[in-house]
Amino acid sequence: MSVRHTAVTTAPVLPAGDEELVCDIREVVQRIGDRWSVLVIVELAQGVRRFRQLQRAVPGISQRMLTLTLRRLERDALVDRTVYPTVPAQVEYELTDTGHSLTFVLKMLADWGAEHRDTVMESRARWDAKRPDADVHHDGG
Repeated sequence: MSVRHTAVTTAPVLPAGDEELVCDIREVVQRIGDRWSVLVIVELAQGVRRFRQLQRAVPGISQRMLTLTLRRLERDALVDRTVYPTVPAQVEYELTDTGHSLTFVLKMLADWGAEHRDTVMESRARWDAKRPDADVHHDGG
């Protein structure tokens, strides 16, 4: 338990008995937790970006995957897309208020990761040494 967290959490993480609500929450969390969304959101937290700026800032993302990620984030009201009537058309992306509110949660998650990194890495090393043939060593990242 961290210094900041002193209470034991006993409430369920997801509400029981409302399958539709739980399904909706799961879908939202899956969007935020997919491979590319967090990286795009973190970059957009720095300010308005054009497509190519985002593509350069998110290593390994293809043009197609960036397009899909931005469309999904726009659909979920996390990103606004603005098209300017220039030749060629200029398109800018920025976080909505909802998207900006998510950056606080991502910062908390990153802080948790930094605080517990050594414990997790040491545990992985011990686990992997005991199970060298287990196929869980890579998360696809």
